Amino acid sequence: MLTIANALILKGSNLSPSKENIVIDNGKIIDIAPNIMEGKIIDCTNCIVSPSFLNAHVHIGDSIIKDEGDGLSLDEMVKPPNGIKHKALENASDEEIIYSMKKSMWDMLHSGTSHFIDYREGGIEGVKLLRKASSDIPINPIILGRDNSFYGDDPDLNMVRRNLRKLLKFADGVGLSGFGEISTEVAELITKECKKLGKISSIHTAESYDCQVNSINKTGFTEVKRGINAGFDQLVHCTNATEEDISELNKTNTNVVLCPRANATLNVGIPPIDKIISGDIIPFIGSDNIMLNSPNILRDLEFSLKLSRAYYRKYFNPKLFFEMVTVNPYKLKNLNHNLYSILGKSIIEKGSDAQLMVSYQLSKNPYLSIINRCNTQNILHIMNKNIHIDYINKQKYNI
Repeated sequence: MLTIANALILKGSNLSPSKENIVIDNGKIIDIAPNIMEGKIIDCTNCIVSPSFLNAHVHIGDSIIKDEGDGLSLDEMVKPPNGIKHKALENASDEEIIYSMKKSMWDMLHSGTSHFIDYREGGIEGVKLLRKASSDIPINPIILGRDNSFYGDDPDLNMVRRNLRKLLKFADGVGLSGFGEISTEVAELITKECKKLGKISSIHTAESYDCQVNSINKTGFTEVKRGINAGFDQLVHCTNATEEDISELNKTNTNVVLCPRANATLNVGIPPIDKIISGDIIPFIGSDNIMLNSPNILRDLEFSLKLSRAYYRKYFNPKLFFEMVTVNPYKLKNLNHNLYSILGKSIIEKGSDAQLMVSYQLSKNPYLSIINRCNTQNILHIMNKNIHIDYINKQKYNI
């Protein structure tokens, strides 16, 4: 048992700041009160306690080619099967891939991320590689796999079904490259099977303007509309979503993951952040390909907030962006969403798992203290029940 004492806590689903102590036993928050002190005392005076971060969209496998291919087009970089990422993964040994993934997971952990959703290439073997790489690291990967049999305009649906069921025995769901590589029939087969098994179905949509145009020319529908119609739990990017797309998303339970920093790196546009956060959509933030960006979600938070203020020429509350990487998964609870059931609670309240971060308070505004000023050296502790490690001391792990 331990007590986090004298800190400013960002509590509950509203991240309400309050000066209280948190008592943790066996990785679970058992009490929150101003004066309570039990077990080992961790004095966190002048610190903020917040939920630890979810990086909602990562491609950790391409950690082996960081910053290679800068200046190439989106397709040249990441389109399967001939993007430089896929060629690099084909030519790398398992040991090289595992080593580079381990380094990236420590980068995430050091910067406050305890959970990440990975789009994993390589079928079942790719999923197993990440499981192996993360087995001795105190971080939770949510692994969305894919299989080469999914691709093409006229796939063997029986083969797709067989390979999908095999894949979902090992993966937490399916993460697809996009509608440029799969048919509508395959998309619907995948989402139906994922729903039946309580797994996540996710797909890239509208990352570039060309993706939208090609989809309309081929099917009469935008990629976002096709994603909604197929029943995906989660759409990643929506960078070039139309106003009609946003209107349709507001009518569904579909989760959206924004990756503004990656979009800027690939010069494909700025996502409609204003329209997304002003509606009924529950957005997350992801850092995307590690070959393009570091997986430090602090950088994504600052970039996304300041880009939005500059582009839309208006004020955005930093709390809205902080929610995207902390408590927004919890808001899916009432929707009976697969993402909530897999991610679990991500809030600080009595009875919740201790999934939290302790950082120095660097300004009076607790959200901007983290978004605008916090660096890795300002993060003191990460706690994460889900991996059965209750307390991470940064000195122990040579951070």
